[in-house]
Amino acid sequence: MIAVNHLSKIYKTDSVETMALSDVSFNIKKGEFVAIMGPSGSGKSTLMHILGALDLPTSGSYTLDGDNVSNLSEDELADIRNKKIGFVFQAFNLLPRTTALKNVQLPMIYAGIKKEDRIKLAEKYLTLVGLADRMEHTSSQLSGGQQQRVAIARSLVMNPSIILADEPTGNIATTQAEEIMEIFEHLNDEGHTIIMITHEQDIAEHAKRIITIRDGKIVGDIKNGKRRNLKS
Repeated sequence: MIAVNHLSKIYKTDSVETMALSDVSFNIKKGEFVAIMGPSGSGKSTLMHILGALDLPTSGSYTLDGDNVSNLSEDELADIRNKKIGFVFQAFNLLPRTTALKNVQLPMIYAGIKKEDRIKLAEKYLTLVGLADRMEHTSSQLSGGQQQRVAIARSLVMNPSIILADEPTGNIATTQAEEIMEIFEHLNDEGHTIIMITHEQDIAEHAKRIITIRDGKIVGDIKNGKRRNLKS
């Protein structure tokens, strides 16, 4: 599904060059749950932006579902972001005075999906993440954990190829973080491909594979045998 080959990213400021990523290569298969882990400044955020089609590499290639994302136009990149990638951000990125139901519909509005279909899908995925009784609550009326559940529901409505989660538990309490990770595990068990960026070891342990990045280079790529089973 994903092939990253000899990817490098250099940021230039005046005469200064900063190597954010250096010759990074890996593949991710359909149905994997991968954590990309590293400390602040390791390059994981730069890699997340490239995987999310939010930035382009300086050299190397990134292929998603057979499309070389590195060579796409701005319009094609926007289409990839809306249809093939479901984003879950640390800051939730919800409209504060808008209901959960309407927030989840936003990607479908941009895609031109008719209203009755939008509502059905939004209700389906809000129910899936345990918010059937909170659909008409605005974001400001929800806890951090509930807001992240709305963001997860929103990430699913376009049936994306991958769910890309950037520090998804960074702004919520520990108990809520565990609940969010159980949702990701459940989605992965149902076949969803998930890539999660994190700097926290205990959060990374929920994934089935952990890629460790440091100083812009991959320093570890292991199958994770510590993932716990979902609670019955």
